[in-house]
Amino acid sequence: MRRGRPIPPLELTAEEQASLERLERRGKTAQRLALRARIVLLASEGFANHAIAKTLATSRSTVLLWRHRFAVGGLDGLNDLPRPGRKRRLSVDLVQRVVQTTLHGKPAAATHWSTRTLAEQVGVSKMTIQRIWKANGLQPHRVKTFKLSRDPHFVEKLRDVVGLYLNPPEHAVVLCVDEKSQIQALDRTQPGLPLKQGRCGTMTHDYKRHGTTTLFAALNVLDGTVIGSCSSRHRHQEYLHFLRRLDRETPKALALHLVVDNYATHKHDDVQAWLAKHPRLTVHFIPTSSSWLNLVERWFREITEKRIRRGVFRSVPDLEAAITEYLNVNNAAPKPFIWTASAQSILDKVTRAAKVHGIA
Repeated sequence: MRRGRPIPPLELTAEEQASLERLERRGKTAQRLALRARIVLLASEGFANHAIAKTLATSRSTVLLWRHRFAVGGLDGLNDLPRPGRKRRLSVDLVQRVVQTTLHGKPAAATHWSTRTLAEQVGVSKMTIQRIWKANGLQPHRVKTFKLSRDPHFVEKLRDVVGLYLNPPEHAVVLCVDEKSQIQALDRTQPGLPLKQGRCGTMTHDYKRHGTTTLFAALNVLDGTVIGSCSSRHRHQEYLHFLRRLDRETPKALALHLVVDNYATHKHDDVQAWLAKHPRLTVHFIPTSSSWLNLVERWFREITEKRIRRGVFRSVPDLEAAITEYLNVNNAAPKPFIWTASAQSILDKVTRAAKVHGIA
């Protein structure tokens, strides 16, 4: 590299030298900052300003600027100076009034504020309300739902079911059992258009009803396979029929642990009497209002999203054939759901939620 006329080199400490070299080499460094580091490093070696500018394909004035900034401010001098912005137009009093009204007030004949209703109330533009809401993390148009179980045996049932997921017993099969009732066979009133480039598929918002079916399903927690069958009803008789199928289609040498919810059908006297005669089946009830604890509910979401919701079914047999097809495909290459949450971590979350909502 050719040198220009002699010029006093910038003096760098060992720490500054190392920091500049890191900035120059690091791939995540912003290009403008890496350029400034290279300018200073070359300047510390005694290169003239025009030689540095030519080497780095920049202007001489840029080299002069960052040599001077570094000489005055050191490494901090290589950062951009704060730029003056537009003067603040919203007064503190206005912001506080908007925030307090949003949090503690309601418009007439409505459950929550919109930007327009609050703007009219306060006497500013809706964009001003929007900016204040965004700056303060306020979203009155949104609401999250929650449900805390009031089951007096919540802790015992939670630890029991989570224990099955995290530490399943030996020589046993853990099955999550439930029924997805009232699945509708829906046909569209007009043909939709298929997916194409630049346009999503279409389907009419209205539909024709062709009856319903109920899917009984048992998800094997270990391997993700599902035993399932459809029925026109979901009484205790149909549930018993499904339990007999589970008894037939699982290895007799293995105990069966069934995770079920508190639906009355599952606790019917006839069901309890049958279970008493078949001791290899042990039932584990999840706490009330805790359907999320039954892993088969997660599988129900899969079949709903992937096969049922956007399907077109002209009869109940068509619907049941589609469900059976999905079961076969699922069992040909099953993927189990892996439970990772400990019982204590769930209890901690429940405790925090109860405290936030003032629930004892």
